[in-house]
Amino acid sequence: MKILKILVQIVGVLVVVFAAALVTLRVEHRNADGPSILFPGGAFTTGEVYEGPEPDWSFTDDIQVIELQIDDPVSSRRTWIMESGGKIYVPSGYMRSFLGRIWKDWAFQVVEGDGSGEIRINGVRYPRRLIRITGGPELDGIVAKMRQKYAPGANRQMIESGDVWVFELAPRGD
Repeated sequence: MKILKILVQIVGVLVVVFAAALVTLRVEHRNADGPSILFPGGAFTTGEVYEGPEPDWSFTDDIQVIELQIDDPVSSRRTWIMESGGKIYVPSGYMRSFLGRIWKDWAFQVVEGDGSGEIRINGVRYPRRLIRITGGPELDGIVAKMRQKYAPGANRQMIESGDVWVFELAPRGD
């Protein structure tokens, strides 16, 4: 019994140390120039801001993950990107689950705020406005690209039911 008690104490200490390390890393990284692989980051401070006509976004077909910053509150993360019909979109899954509400808080903040943000691709920053897409004919192309690039089982129903939220990254127009 004494050995079991000691093992439980050791495991407990290791769990506390691991949890404290994760919390510390997350707090320390929240003001960084963009996200890390594991943790959200702060506002983008580096990278050229794109100026000019709307790009041909088809180049994003070869890019798996981009950096996305929302402006209210300022935070950034890594996310998928899809191009369809000359426009770009980012998805956010698990939205009707408890895990989604915690892990995907950025999507709720976009909907509750003004939707302003920015993406950074290959060091270039593009000011954008995030607009949630819940239906319409564009969903066919978005779902096709999502299947091709990331999720072979994706379908319209996932988006229309609210399990997956999709945001168009529209030009900001400021």
